[in-house]
Amino acid sequence: MLQISLWKRALIIVLCLTALVYAVPNLFYDRVERHNDAVALMETGLDTPELQSERALWPDWAPSYLINLGLDLRGGAHLLAEVQVTDVYADRIDALWPEVRDLLRAERATVGGVRRMPSDDPGVLRVAVSNADGLQQAFEIAQTLARPMQTISGIGQSDLDISLDNGEILITLSEAERLATDDRTMSQSLEIIRRRVDEVGTREPTILRQGADRILIQVPGIGSATELKELIGTTARLTFHPVVRTSGDAGEAVAPRQVMYPSMNEEGVYYVLEQTPVVSGEQLVDAQPDFDQNGRPAVSFRFNPAGARAFGLYTAENIGNPFAIVLDSEVISAPVIQSHISGGSGIITGRFSVEESTQLAILLRAGALPAGMDFLEERTIGPELGQDSVDAGKIAAVVAMGAVLAYMALSYGMFGMIANVALLVNIAMIFAILSSIGGTLTLPGIAGIVLTIGMAVDANVLIFERIREELRTARGPARAIELGYEKAMSAILDANITTFITAAILFALGSGPVRGFAITLGLGIITSVFSAIFITRLIIVLWFERRRPKTLSL
Repeated sequence: MLQISLWKRALIIVLCLTALVYAVPNLFYDRVERHNDAVALMETGLDTPELQSERALWPDWAPSYLINLGLDLRGGAHLLAEVQVTDVYADRIDALWPEVRDLLRAERATVGGVRRMPSDDPGVLRVAVSNADGLQQAFEIAQTLARPMQTISGIGQSDLDISLDNGEILITLSEAERLATDDRTMSQSLEIIRRRVDEVGTREPTILRQGADRILIQVPGIGSATELKELIGTTARLTFHPVVRTSGDAGEAVAPRQVMYPSMNEEGVYYVLEQTPVVSGEQLVDAQPDFDQNGRPAVSFRFNPAGARAFGLYTAENIGNPFAIVLDSEVISAPVIQSHISGGSGIITGRFSVEESTQLAILLRAGALPAGMDFLEERTIGPELGQDSVDAGKIAAVVAMGAVLAYMALSYGMFGMIANVALLVNIAMIFAILSSIGGTLTLPGIAGIVLTIGMAVDANVLIFERIREELRTARGPARAIELGYEKAMSAILDANITTFITAAILFALGSGPVRGFAITLGLGIITSVFSAIFITRLIIVLWFERRRPKTLSL
């Protein structure tokens, strides 16, 4: 007999009603989105009549979860960047030189003077000692710098290759260390780009690694690819250097291990600095827009303990000497050290507007990119094109759903109408789940939903055809319905499980649009099976208990 326990009926009804409630906000997308934006701004302390009116567009007590629209639906910017991972090798070698120099100078009596020799490869450190008899000992001392690799792939290997070449000590990163450095560089670049994009409040960006040294960046809702490049392409590299002298000649030659940077605020003024910084932006823990003592926009910063210690020692030993604050190869300030700065904090002043100081704080807070990037591909997708895609998707979904609804009603009569009700609830469930998890809907995702509409009735067709077969054997309506569901169950599960496996593989191995299609297809399969097995059956049971028909016309 057809029986569904009371608690199961209540659970199915609650799930259906919940899906409908959580799907409804997407029917009023613009209003709910403006409401959510206003709420987010008001939580930061802002409160204006305009925000109040925006907030009133949707009730606070109602669910306000929305499906995020992807790049192809909302419009935005697309970039494909190539990370210059080899730049990191040179930075590692430059950072290693002071340690090598200090170790060898401690054995000056044996090895003599220590010099860094020019190298055609910036990733190679060449060191010479004045006493040829002490070269072997210097080589052995340098070998103590090598450390065992800490990665699984580098077990048994060291991070440095140290050798002798024509009376010089050559130090390079080992191949295993280079591979590990590449992975760290890419991971750090991904994280920093994600933090920078998140800081400006964009919705659901796509930031993925592609291949060995490329990053795909898609940000919906941003104005242009140029704007996105300005946001993430800036290295925002903050460093503090000892000042050697100033110059008015941009072409003036500088000594080895010195650099010349222009002043940001003084035209025609150039600073000659020591190349090795005292501290760098990587040691920053915070940066905030601020105002100086004259009320002009500025940026306050704070170092971590290691940076604070190094900064404090330098300021204590160089009172009365200038030091340069350098941002992206420009000197933004060169104050004279007046006293020991022990707190590890300070302020950057310059000719900033409020917007510029805010943007600089964002970039510094997000961190410096570990390596430069070349943009191989850039596209800007306008909101008009995105709206055209949304409209086309709506038309496709409406046409597909209308055709399916008509076919089911004409083919199976009243049972087809029941299947149609379940189909509508099924679509609501898909949107409710995507909204609740903060999923992103793309144009391929819409294609997945349209495909789900067609697939959703497959299970009902199998069930209804089984019921027809049972009715032909002169069984009663109740028994025919019960056997129809029982005998169709295995075919339904087999067909949908195989399709779900395909969707899972597409999600695991695909990226971007392929994943969007896989997500909606996978969710559609789950909700379709649920609606066919539980929702249609519940409606049929309720109808059967009310009407008690002696025969069925199916």
